[in-house]
Amino acid sequence: MTYATILALAFGYLLGSIPFGLLLTRAAGLGDVRSIGSGNIGATNVLRTGNKSLAAATLLLDMLKGTAAVLIAGVYGAEPAIAAGLGAFLGHLFPVWLGFKGGKGVATYIGVLAGLMWQAALLFCAVWVVVAFALRYSSLSALTACVVTPLALWFMGRIDLAILFAGLSVIVFIKHRANIARLIAGTEGRIGAKG
Repeated sequence: MTYATILALAFGYLLGSIPFGLLLTRAAGLGDVRSIGSGNIGATNVLRTGNKSLAAATLLLDMLKGTAAVLIAGVYGAEPAIAAGLGAFLGHLFPVWLGFKGGKGVATYIGVLAGLMWQAALLFCAVWVVVAFALRYSSLSALTACVVTPLALWFMGRIDLAILFAGLSVIVFIKHRANIARLIAGTEGRIGAKG
């Protein structure tokens, strides 16, 4: 691992660890988003404040910090770009500023993917939309896309990225273990459901 790669990993982590969901809800006078719903700092929990605009902004910024980390570090080569993407993802999930308790990683996963291979990011979003439209489960949509993405990268000939995103997908599954349990039990909330 080169010096540039180590710096890129650290840079990506610091960028990824910016808790946009928490910062935006506080700035809007909505208090600490960690005190409601799942206690998560991601867009899904921000949506539970009832402010759709803030949730959308959180989603976009959590994606963009992953993309920005990749593109900035990519100036120094492919390996630093990948390292920065990994760092951004881990920073979002385990931000040092919040006691290593962050989001579930889906938005940043997409952002990193977009920076490294935008075609795969489009595929991820397409899979998400199809599953969400058919079954109305946001978590299942994301998890399905996280299974398809590494396989697609493998068949696209990007073995390095396939390995990276296989690892990220495993982490996403671990972070969604409560959602998985609810899906199995039939108690997971559907998209658009109230209450």
